[in-house]
Amino acid sequence: MQQAVPTPHQRPTAVTPASPWPDPDRDYANAAFIPGGSAYPPRWSAKAATFRAARAAHSQLDLAYGPGERQKLDLFLPDSPPRGMVVFVHGGYWHLFDKSAWSHLAAGPLALGFGVACLCYTLAPAARLAEMTVEIAAGCRFLAAAIPGPMVVTGHSAGGHLAARMGCDDLDLPVRRVLAISPLAELGPLIATTMNQTLAIDAEEAARESPARLKLRPGVSAHVWVGGDERPAFLWQARSLAESWACPWTVEPGRHHFDVVEGLEDATSPLCAALLHGL
Repeated sequence: MQQAVPTPHQRPTAVTPASPWPDPDRDYANAAFIPGGSAYPPRWSAKAATFRAARAAHSQLDLAYGPGERQKLDLFLPDSPPRGMVVFVHGGYWHLFDKSAWSHLAAGPLALGFGVACLCYTLAPAARLAEMTVEIAAGCRFLAAAIPGPMVVTGHSAGGHLAARMGCDDLDLPVRRVLAISPLAELGPLIATTMNQTLAIDAEEAARESPARLKLRPGVSAHVWVGGDERPAFLWQARSLAESWACPWTVEPGRHHFDVVEGLEDATSPLCAALLHGL
């Protein structure tokens, strides 16, 4: 189901969305509501390792885009000169995972002739969200200097937040398009979660780093994608961003938070079509 949302009359505020349970931790719990949820991370890592081995001749791993220990990226190139660049930012509530679990998601854009980079960034509590934004922006500039053609930034969950930040008008970046997958676009509700003991989001940072409170940069197109079987809070987050930016959003039937990204593996999927629309 794809919905083009009209320009909103009001931006979202930092209030916990309506929920059947007055428990923000439950609102943002994913694995507990996905059958076999704990099996997904090792499955991702195995698929990613297999993909890297198969693409070794066309890959450059652990490229440093900055001086930090985690400021590294894996670059996957198509067999012919790339048409442009897709940047993928991983999720994990800003304090889990790294680039190594997501390499296989490059398969779809690669088959369509685009280079793909999977980025690492400094995780909480070592970095605040604002610092992560700066790091991802540095990674985008590094890639723009190395690979010609249009750049699209995508990411999942917390990575969807950081991908969306690359399209905000407070940044000057060579990014043509943003696809935010199940993004955390309004940070206010997360202040009340126990994981905020690690993230340390306060009201000021929520205002400054919530894409749903910021404007989409002129010249950047955007699309928001979310699974139809996701937690209600994630559906609310996706709609909040789409309404704020007056951009299309898609609720993909039958997808939950852990499998909603799988369309990136398939060049013929609706998700890949949305990723590269207009490029």
